Order: sequence, then C-alpha cells, then structure tokens
Amino acid sequence: MLTLYIPMDSVACAVGADAVAAAFAAEAARRNLDIDIVRTSSRGLFWLEPLVEVDTPQGRAGYREVSPDDVASLLDVDLAANGDHLLSVGLVEQLPYLKTQQRLLFARAGITSPLSLEHYLAHGGYQGLEHAARLSHDEIVAEVLESGLRGRGGAAFPAGIKWRTVRQAQAEQKYVVCNADEGDSGSFADRMLMEGDPFLLIEGMTIAGLAVGASRGYIYVRSEYAPAIAVLRQAIDIARAHGYLGEDVAHGGHEFDIEVREGAGAYICGEETSLLESVEGRRGTVRAKPPLPALHGLFGQPTLVHNVLSLASVPLILSRGANWYRNFGMGRSLGTMAFQLAGNVRRGGLVERAFGLTLRELVFDYGGGTASGKPVKAVQLGGPLGAWIPPSQFDTPLDYEALAAIGAMLGHGGAVLCDDSLNLGRMARFAMQFCAEESCGKCTPCRIGSTRGVEVIERLLAAPDSAERQRQRALLDDLCDTMQYGSLCALGGMTPFPVQSAMRHFPADFGLDTQEQAR
Repeated sequence: MLTLYIPMDSVACAVGADAVAAAFAAEAARRNLDIDIVRTSSRGLFWLEPLVEVDTPQGRAGYREVSPDDVASLLDVDLAANGDHLLSVGLVEQLPYLKTQQRLLFARAGITSPLSLEHYLAHGGYQGLEHAARLSHDEIVAEVLESGLRGRGGAAFPAGIKWRTVRQAQAEQKYVVCNADEGDSGSFADRMLMEGDPFLLIEGMTIAGLAVGASRGYIYVRSEYAPAIAVLRQAIDIARAHGYLGEDVAHGGHEFDIEVREGAGAYICGEETSLLESVEGRRGTVRAKPPLPALHGLFGQPTLVHNVLSLASVPLILSRGANWYRNFGMGRSLGTMAFQLAGNVRRGGLVERAFGLTLRELVFDYGGGTASGKPVKAVQLGGPLGAWIPPSQFDTPLDYEALAAIGAMLGHGGAVLCDDSLNLGRMARFAMQFCAEESCGKCTPCRIGSTRGVEVIERLLAAPDSAERQRQRALLDDLCDTMQYGSLCALGGMTPFPVQSAMRHFPADFGLDTQEQAR
C-alpha cells in the first residue's frame, strides 16, 4: 500500500491541501490503486506547501507545491521508490532547512496526525505526565526551576518562580490559564502547535495543574483561530475519555480539566490581566499590578498564566530532565525557541533552534533573504511593537540579554523581513496608529500618547526645514519616553520600540540627515 502524508495545517489548507488530498483519493479510485492518505500536522516549511510526503525505504520523500493538476503525473511515477518528478525535493528530513534544526517542541510536526492519541503516545507523549504523577508538587516545581525555562512571551520571566509562587499561595481553588491569543504579526507557532500537536499543550497544562494544585485550566484562543479551537476541543474530549483529564488524572488521584475560551479579536487581550478580564466575561482592560495574577488572578484566585510554547515545553522537561533541557541554549536563555519567518522572505516558515544562533543565520541561511530579491533593509523582531533591526546588527545572538543590549526584544519569536523599498517612517506612524486603535483606554500615556504620536510623526515627515524637523523629533522623543515609562502595560510601553529604532537606524526615512539624528 502507498502511504501519502498531506498536512491539514491552516496554511497548507489555504493553498489547496484539502483539494490535493481529494484529488489523490479520486485518482486512486479511478486507477483502482490501494493508497492510504494520512492528514498530518505541518513541518512548517510553508514555502513548499502543499507538501506531499510518501513513505520510501530511505524515509519520507517530498513533493512541493502540489496542485490537483499534478496528482495524475505524480501517480504515474513510482512514488514508493522516490520516483523522479519535477516537484520532487528528495528526502524531506535531509533538507538543509529542516536537518539543521533542533526540534523539541515541534519534534512531531509533519509526522503525526493531530487528533491521534495513538500517534502521540507512540512518539513519547504523556511520558512527562506519568513521571510528574510520581513526584510531589514541590518536586515538579523544582524540576521546572532547575531547567531554567523562561516564559516564551515578551517578558521572558523565569517560569519556575511563577510556579513556586502559585504553589505556595493559600487558596481552595487555583487555575492554570494558557494565553493562546497569538496576535503578533509574523507569529504562528502557537497556531501550528495547537492545530498540529494539541495533546502536547494539554499535557503541559495538566502537569502545571498538578504542580501548583490547580484543578481547572482555560485555554484562551483568539476567535480567528477557528480550526485550532475545533482541534483543541476534540483533543480535550479524547484526553478526558482516556483518563488524562478529569477527576482522576493518569490514575494518580489528581483532578484537572480544561476548557477552551474564545477571544473576540482584541490585541490587548494578549496582556495577561486583560486576558483574565475577558475570560471572566468582561471587556478586556488591563489591571493594575500588584496584586499579581499568581496571587490574585482569575476570579480572584491564584492563577498560573503562560503562553502556549511555555506550557508545551514542560512535558519534555519532566520526561527527560532539567539537566537535559539545560544543554540547549546559552547564558540565561535555555532550551529552544520557535522562530517564525514571515514578511518579504523567500523561505517563510518555522525554525526551532537553541538560543544563540544569529539573526543573520535565521534571515539568510534559513529564510534565504527577501522574496523580492532586493536587499534586506531591516527585520522587525517580536511583533508589531518590536524594534526594527538593521543588517549591521544581524550578528547579534538571538537570546534575551543580547537583544536587550541593542534595544530589541525577542518576544514570541516572529521575524518579519522587509526590503529596501519599505519606508520605515511610515511604519513608525503605523506603530502609533496600531497602539491607538488597540489600546484598552485605561491609561493616559497609551490612550492619548499614541494618538498624539501619529500627529507628531505626520508633522515630522512633512516638516519643511531642518529646524522644524528637530522640534518634532524632540517632541517625539519626549512622547516616547512618557509612553515607555508611564503606560500601564506593554502595549503603550513598547510602542516606542519600533518608532525609535526606525528613527535611530533609518533617519533618512524621516527626512533627517545623519547630523540631525545625532543632535
């Protein structure tokens, strides 16, 4: 029997994977061929989608950008023997883009079917939970602390400290909340994992629940991720039916269950306290801190809040040990990070590597430069509020401290490329406009500052002479300082990052010359 693997990831389906699968089934029936079509998660090699893989004695052979019109000619060759075809890419796992990665979180990407618990168990699933069930609460927390895992969001706060704080809090009810409101431009790792390996997230949340003494978990997913929501809900039902959720998790006497909550598309709900407000059924507005969510979170109870990649890292740490996990990375940035290449990029997709590779490696070795073929002008790292990084800083290691030293941050790992045709003065204006539209309105620096920021940048871009440009630039600098240090949350606090980095590295896009920028 010929076995074909066709992704059911949203990106693959958007470019025709469903139609390709249907065409293979129809053509096989017409030819009376015995084939098995397995719908899998995606490898994250998005420039090759729809990528069709075939079992061969040497491994899985791949065929790129397959359309329904290609199906007949593909079945004309001996696919089981890696038959020669114009669309052939050879053995998929030998492709340099994939072979050089260090896939821990995405080890099952493209290999398993998302809703097959059998596949998940066969590839190491639930080993972490089984080990955790034999440990005490404090021993689980100690393992996470020892691993050096840091939150895979903007702040990169040590996960183990959060766990210990929630564990030590005194309350009859505690919660684990997964922030899956992935709203950053160029970010898609959360979506890929939820759609492609949902049991990994469920297992990570369950271990977290056992560790901190929580009996209830919520996954907050943006409403635009309808396929991910559907997959998660089915996976939760399957896990519950097999004893991995419910009143007696893994037969260890622990109670833990999970519910999916849909967001309504507000960017501000990616901020943890605004997210909690939304889960409780209220408008997403930022809460003042303290008190911290770890002590006074969802419904006023101690709550552990993490994003998808943070929680998905936990099963590996518990199954293989903290010392094993610490072997990946550099300095205080340990483990791997799922970098996401998007924008004007030749080879867009997911790259999972240990912390420490350079931005140059990511952009050129993996991304292949720009899709347009023009020179790379800059990369925006960390979402729409991330700094613009010029090629002169591309040799910076991708770790939290090294990026902070150049005024940037890793955020969720999204990297958006642009070529030299993009005007970063207009992108700075967009950052302020984005903040104005997405602000919850609770604090003045964000609510009013972003609106005034749009106006100041417009005046700067239209300034008739050097003196006026200098006046507007000084006003913009003061405004950015007020927003960065006076805003209630990171939305207003980080909006100056793309504005000031663009002005610092690309003054000509603001009508400034080098001397004016230096003053």
